[in-house]
Amino acid sequence: MLKRGSQSVSLILCEATDGGKEAEAAGKMAAIEEEEMGSSCSWRMRGVTELLLRGLLLCALAAGSGWCNSVERKIYIPLNRTATCVRLMNATHQIGCQSSMNGDTGVIHVVEKQEDVQWVLSDGPHPPYIVLLDGELFTRGMMDQLKGSSRISGVAVAKPSPVKGFSPGSRCPNDGFGVYTSRYGPEFAHCNNTEWNPLGNGLFYEDFSFPIFLLQDENETQVIKQCYQAYNLPRNGSIPQYPLCAMQLFSHMHAVTSTVTCMRRTSLQSTFSINPEIICDPLSDYNVWSTLKPINVSTKLNSTEKVIMVATRIDSHSMFWNVAPGAESAVASFVTHLAAAEAIHKAPDVQTLPKNIMFTFFQGESFDYIGSSRMAFDMQKNNFPIRLENIDCFLELGQIALTNSSVLWMHTDPVSQTNLSVEIGNMVAALRSGTNGTGVEVSEIGSTQALPPSSFQRFLRLKEIPGVVLADHKASFQNKYYQSIYDTAENILLKYPQPMSPEEALDYVTETAESLAEVATVVARALYQLAGGSGNASAIQADPRTVTRMLFGFLVRTNNSWFQSIIKPDLKGILENEPPPYYIAVSKPVNATYLVHYVLANLTGTVTNLTKEQCLNADGDLYEYAWVQGPQDPNSTTSSRLPFCVRSTVRLTSASSPAFELQEWGSTQYSTWTESRWKELHARIFLVASRQLEIITLIVGILILIISFVATYFINAKADVLFTTPRDSGAVAY
Repeated sequence: MLKRGSQSVSLILCEATDGGKEAEAAGKMAAIEEEEMGSSCSWRMRGVTELLLRGLLLCALAAGSGWCNSVERKIYIPLNRTATCVRLMNATHQIGCQSSMNGDTGVIHVVEKQEDVQWVLSDGPHPPYIVLLDGELFTRGMMDQLKGSSRISGVAVAKPSPVKGFSPGSRCPNDGFGVYTSRYGPEFAHCNNTEWNPLGNGLFYEDFSFPIFLLQDENETQVIKQCYQAYNLPRNGSIPQYPLCAMQLFSHMHAVTSTVTCMRRTSLQSTFSINPEIICDPLSDYNVWSTLKPINVSTKLNSTEKVIMVATRIDSHSMFWNVAPGAESAVASFVTHLAAAEAIHKAPDVQTLPKNIMFTFFQGESFDYIGSSRMAFDMQKNNFPIRLENIDCFLELGQIALTNSSVLWMHTDPVSQTNLSVEIGNMVAALRSGTNGTGVEVSEIGSTQALPPSSFQRFLRLKEIPGVVLADHKASFQNKYYQSIYDTAENILLKYPQPMSPEEALDYVTETAESLAEVATVVARALYQLAGGSGNASAIQADPRTVTRMLFGFLVRTNNSWFQSIIKPDLKGILENEPPPYYIAVSKPVNATYLVHYVLANLTGTVTNLTKEQCLNADGDLYEYAWVQGPQDPNSTTSSRLPFCVRSTVRLTSASSPAFELQEWGSTQYSTWTESRWKELHARIFLVASRQLEIITLIVGILILIISFVATYFINAKADVLFTTPRDSGAVAY
């Protein structure tokens, strides 16, 4: 453009014939050229600046795609398979762990034996340290030592399970929220009579000021140990020199102090802020329930209609967020419950039984009985189709894995047994009768022992109800890993021959499955008799194949052909090549709740011939309808399925503590557990330089920055000289 403009001006000046005008034109021409040179220089500087700005903008925008974070990738190795200890709160305390806002960093030190900890507590010259603990050393004593030192900035835990057992929970689970108080059975309050969880070390209820991470991938653990051995391991008594292998842990929590504080702050922000920042959420989910005979959920049962309530819990927890395998503490029990429900539904005369049966699966029981307290509360307030007066008796399945013997213990309440001895006696007799032809033995416990921690206690708080809690322990729990990361399938002796494909393992009947199927048989027969059944109860038999399928799906991998066929198409994303966690969390419903819901519907429901549209619009007061994926079409070359509609009585009901319904955040009657929110949870390792080298690098960087600013200033000031194009000596203006 500038050249075209220059040629036009030259042509105009060439037409001038007057000599004075020619001289004047020549002068103007020189001025114009000089102005053009300056404009050209300015344009070039603007172009360079614009290119730089565009480059920086593109770099910022492309950071997520990896253009500008290549340096970060060369420095850090992310740890992708970790779990974090997070902060939880109740009415009076905060528990758990957190890092500083920008994460906590420390030099890695591997502690493989008790003597190694002395290095990080006093001898090591490079604090703060992040300690890598083997599972055997993850004990209360070790953590107390680390917690009391200012030289510790975090802990990483490798997963090998301790042989002697490990439970981070309380020795008296849910203490203060059961039925035994100063007014009811005071001699049994606070587990005075029996210490139910003797291995409980209470770590879960401690408040740590540094982050604690679980390393779930053995390969990542080995990478960390190799880094430690290469850079940090003291050799021949010498002090390791920089660079050193370090770790950075991010787990900053937003909430502090207690549920009362965080809920008050959240409430204030919700009231006065357009964009409120929620800092904590109540632990909540849904209970799953169904009845043997359909009931109208839009009305209430008459007081004369009786229901036998059978219950178990779905949830468990551990010290690490969303890692709650719960094999013995939860899964074995609710799998047995599901198998019993299927078995009794197959009895020919169940729809004519004098009494109905309610199958109930509670969520949040690990946190002061969230699910059972909410259902009992709703029944008391007439917000549930079944009322407390309708409950004829209560049968609960506790920990029943039978890993050590074939004896089940029938626990009863010694206080109410005085007035309900006949009804409780009938329950005991029905359970004993149900063992005929099985390898299971049931035994009664004397009236001097309290009920173990159980959902039944929440109903006893409101009404005297005859009830029995079945468990594989007479007194203290048999489970060595109660509510811990080690309560896995191996803990209930679930084993498969190798090699075996996942689909082969799905249908392989294990010894554990056979044992639990016999327990389910006993439960189903007892329920049939308690409901008034007059037929041959011995004909009721739980299916070991169903039990083994459930154990595989709930404890090995949810992504299997059976689970794929029984869930809705829009839920297929919850199926993974691993078991689901059984932590209640704050998102509702969690995957475990969905799976229990659809397994129960599949085992107790009926396949209908409704179309998809009819099925999706068919929900009513008596039944629920679900359009599920169905099995794969064997005649199809593609992965097409044969979907169908299932009709069942399975429903969900809220498992949120009444304390939040009533806004009594400081309640001592109901669970008040909340979970803090956070921004990010992740860990990474890298090589850290000495403090001296870091200071030198910073100073050099500042000097380079200053020199760059000075150079840029002078280049900009002399741009007209530095970027001027030499004039062509042969060019003549006329």
